[in-house]
Amino acid sequence: MAWAFDQTIPIYLQAAHRIRSDIVCGRYSKNEKLPSVREFALTASINPNTIQRAFGILEEEGLVVTQGTAGRFVTADNEVITRARDTIAQQLLQVFAGKMTELGYSAEEAAGLVKTCYNKASDINILKKEAPSDESADS
Repeated sequence: MAWAFDQTIPIYLQAAHRIRSDIVCGRYSKNEKLPSVREFALTASINPNTIQRAFGILEEEGLVVTQGTAGRFVTADNEVITRARDTIAQQLLQVFAGKMTELGYSAEEAAGLVKTCYNKASDINILKKEAPSDESADS
């Protein structure tokens, strides 16, 4: 399925962000070989040169390591992954804080809403883990 892109932001930056997020979220494990430039380009329905440029950014950040002709791999360095995760979180929090301030919420009120959302998400995740799978219902 093709990736959705925001036309106001360069596509290579969005591609880098998507791959970075996938690494930070664990969709790609440490030391895992990443799909090739061509594979990513086909999946995203974009030019391979755009993916190549995105990989360049990720290599500069240290999240992706090129191993000669073997391809590109996710770094094994936990600190690099943690730093990228923290950067993403800070960016999200800045946007959130700005929007909540616009709506007139205090920091305490916003924190309370966040805590409520986390509790609801935890409850939902617990229910998902406890629910029987569809396969067991068929037998």
